[in-house]
Amino acid sequence: MNSLLPRLALASALLVLTLLVGCAGPAAPKARANDDLDPLVLTPGDVLKISFPGSPNLDNSQAIRRDGRLNLEIIGEVKAAGLTPSDFEKELLKLYSPHLVTKDVKVSVVTSTFSVFVTGAVLKPGKLQLDRTVTAFEAVMEAGGFDVQRANMKEISIIRNVDGVSKTYKINLKAVMDGKATEQFRLQAFDTVYVPEKFQWF
Repeated sequence: MNSLLPRLALASALLVLTLLVGCAGPAAPKARANDDLDPLVLTPGDVLKISFPGSPNLDNSQAIRRDGRLNLEIIGEVKAAGLTPSDFEKELLKLYSPHLVTKDVKVSVVTSTFSVFVTGAVLKPGKLQLDRTVTAFEAVMEAGGFDVQRANMKEISIIRNVDGVSKTYKINLKAVMDGKATEQFRLQAFDTVYVPEKFQWF
């Protein structure tokens, strides 16, 4: 009988541990380099150069309107915002294909309006209006850097709207500050970088 007691105690402990783990809510996903998808997503205000190597008379440069569209010769209205340049090239190639001898379309971004938000324990929280894509670390530096007395650099949240759904990633920028090699998380337009405060005992 005595030999069963340690086994019963161990089984009870394992059961309690399993219940505790099962009750825990789902954690936000840890960010990986590939989680940022293609960082260069076209947004309203971006100026595009569209080139047709086999039909230069169709070449065009214009800004994406606020409704996310362009008005192009032959095909008329076409949506560009929300696509990557490579995806937009494929869409244009499909639409222009009946009119092209050389099946080739090139889309390049001449200027880009890139807005992100940085909030929390940074020195200059607010909206950043940039002319290029940036990493989360670069965005924090553009916002004046961390408030080192308050910032929890290990639990940075990146909040992103994906098809109308808010998605949150967790990244550790303390490793970057310490000079350790780490994969950089590249932001997309309109991402929010939230730097939480350290938990303090009073």
